[in-house]
Amino acid sequence: MVRFVSLALASLAIAGSSAFTPSSLIPQKQQKQPVAFTRVNQAATSTEFNLDEYLMSKKGPIESALDASVVSQISQTDKICESMSYSLMAGGKRIRPVLCIAACEMFGGNQEDAMPTAVALEMIHTMSLIHDDLPAMDDDDLRRGKPTNHVLYGEDVAILAGDALLSTSFEHVARHTPNSIAPEKIVDIIVRLGKCVGAEGLAGGQVMDLECEGRGVGNVSLEDLTWIHTHKTAALLVASVACGAILGGASEEDVERCEKFALNIGLAFQVADDILDITASSEDLGKTAGKDLEADKTTYPKLMGLDGAKEEARRLVQEAKEAIVGYGEKADPLLAIADYIIERKN
Repeated sequence: MVRFVSLALASLAIAGSSAFTPSSLIPQKQQKQPVAFTRVNQAATSTEFNLDEYLMSKKGPIESALDASVVSQISQTDKICESMSYSLMAGGKRIRPVLCIAACEMFGGNQEDAMPTAVALEMIHTMSLIHDDLPAMDDDDLRRGKPTNHVLYGEDVAILAGDALLSTSFEHVARHTPNSIAPEKIVDIIVRLGKCVGAEGLAGGQVMDLECEGRGVGNVSLEDLTWIHTHKTAALLVASVACGAILGGASEEDVERCEKFALNIGLAFQVADDILDITASSEDLGKTAGKDLEADKTTYPKLMGLDGAKEEARRLVQEAKEAIVGYGEKADPLLAIADYIIERKN
């Protein structure tokens, strides 16, 4: 109870402050001074850094924390918890939790401080996948090589499982973030999580995406497409990196650089997804390939051509890396993830 009272008081202290808004990149005030920052011409990771080893070192703790985060305590909740856990534990790259932890560590924080937020981010992401697969949305029967949630549990339970994951994500941050983290930081994180999934985040971007389906070439601009994916795709990645940085003790200026990095890799992530939808097989993707073409969605390859989309992805990643390369070797995990986003096969 003391914890929640502290959070309530902290919320009053930061009332009126703004979490990241994709169109404005408004950072939050932090306690530390920004690190000394030197721009370099080439944003490259250390030749000694091994991303595969880093990801494997994080995978075990992340999977354990996710598995422990949804457990039915009474028989009446067995089915809803089973549905929630089915999608949460269905595999995946866990990019959002890793980004959160890596950003926290870049500023001197540790994995334990970031893990509750990392779990919450994956809960939100999983909710978006469950809802995205529904017949009313993308109508997909396959996700990560397995039947989608509504195929197994029905549309009604799938919708409720997504709703429960979203609400549980906020509870998880409030309950499980270590007491060493200042309450006002926790409230800041909860605000950011709420913002990134709301009308000016994932939900708003998804609605705009649905409205643009079937409009045909020439009726959806590149500006429209960028707005959609700044909100639908990039906003949650921005929250992942920014929240991790805040937990690690980043300054306002540091958080702003992290947001710029994440916004660019978020857009690059979507460009890569659009490319893979037309170049990879369903077997490679773990989901149905060619869905964008079938739904007549506006994509980056559709507007820019395949080669133009590939070049755009490279440009976005380069800009992302330039935003944080001045942090030196501490930025290596984030820099390597930026490269991975456009080199991945699924």
